[in-house]
Amino acid sequence: MSDDAFTPEEMRQLRKLLEVEKIRKKKLLYSQLMDGNDPDGFTDLYTEDAIAEWGPFGTWHGRDAILEQSQYTKGKPEFNWFHMTTNLWIELTGPDTATSRCYLHDICTEAVPNVSPTWQFGVYEEDWVKIDGEWKIKHHRIFFLWPHRYPGDKFATKMVPSEIG
Repeated sequence: MSDDAFTPEEMRQLRKLLEVEKIRKKKLLYSQLMDGNDPDGFTDLYTEDAIAEWGPFGTWHGRDAILEQSQYTKGKPEFNWFHMTTNLWIELTGPDTATSRCYLHDICTEAVPNVSPTWQFGVYEEDWVKIDGEWKIKHHRIFFLWPHRYPGDKFATKMVPSEIG
């Protein structure tokens, strides 16, 4: 490892990684806030004019509608289910835009003998925008794949890996 100063290219790469990590933190907060019964914190992750497409559960336009829909967590125990996300892929598409995709493994934590706790598998896909220096979800889509398949016609984003550099 060298003690040399970073090159301009390395500085560009580091700035890109910092933005990716800011989005990663927001995406991780998504599940924590949803599962922890914090609808206000959860919906604050969205822009005012966001669109949330939740497959067979419906499509909501705007943060207020998303907040109203997320009230189903009220009265339930914290972490009654786990929205576990893996394989997060974040692609910066511009200085203030990005897209992401990850897998969902959704389990219910209520003990029901002889019943699998796995509720569903799916793929999350989001379009992000940076507003006043903060990343927010502009368009959220979930494609349920198991036990019932509701992927729509196709996944919206054609994700192509970019080089970090």
